[in-house]
Amino acid sequence: MATEKVRLTAEKATLLATLYGRALDARAPHPILADTLSLEIARRIDHDFRRTGMTRGSAAAVALRARFLDGWAREFLARHPEASVLHLGCGLDTRAHRLDPPPGVDWYDVDYPDVIELRRRLFPDRPRYTMIGSSVTDTGWLDRVPQDKPVLVVAEGLLYYLDRDGGRALLRRIAEGFASGQLLFDALHSRGLRLQKLNPPVRKAGATMRWGIDGPADLLSISPKLRCVDALSVFDLDGYDRLPGPYRLLVRVAGKMPGVRRLAAFYRLEFGA
Repeated sequence: MATEKVRLTAEKATLLATLYGRALDARAPHPILADTLSLEIARRIDHDFRRTGMTRGSAAAVALRARFLDGWAREFLARHPEASVLHLGCGLDTRAHRLDPPPGVDWYDVDYPDVIELRRRLFPDRPRYTMIGSSVTDTGWLDRVPQDKPVLVVAEGLLYYLDRDGGRALLRRIAEGFASGQLLFDALHSRGLRLQKLNPPVRKAGATMRWGIDGPADLLSISPKLRCVDALSVFDLDGYDRLPGPYRLLVRVAGKMPGVRRLAAFYRLEFGA
């Protein structure tokens, strides 16, 4: 099978680490996400994934994050089987294939043009599925999405790489431009940004995290149409017992420290009817 050479730098290069994390999980004896398509895609890329800095423990954390956001997404799509899904900063994520949404759902994967070109070479097509090559903050691409349908926006591992003004403008445009919907994403506290170089995949990619979100109030100030449904510390996820021993102990200890618990969180916001 022919393989694809990949030349990505900085924030774009982190997509290789998260792909590798899901692939490592798929190879585990007891996988968390069991994303076998990610494993297939990784095998088709000519890259030394060991250079990404992804470890078994980090791979389990990547799988837990994806599984958690998948769960929220499934809840929304069960209630809105004819929604639009905007998967922002999709990278090489397989979410559209993992969730296999109802036949009435229109799915949009959005990322930089060179990332989308790579996706086109690696991923199978599917019905009502559109790839859009654009920076997510160049919001003209949103004009291609129907405004009157419920919209689900998923932004996994993305917002902290945006600058604050651009990120806030993006969320405002979505909340005020669509009739109704939800936003699902993970975020770092501003104090968490100071620790970013302790994250090997971020450091090895040469990426920079820019936008810290210090709680729901930061988000609700973006638009009066936004409401916070859930805000959970990453330490509240189920499944940490699946991490390798040393990581399990680290999570157990860190999760009891209030200052540490606030460093990273998952948010579910809604807007409209």
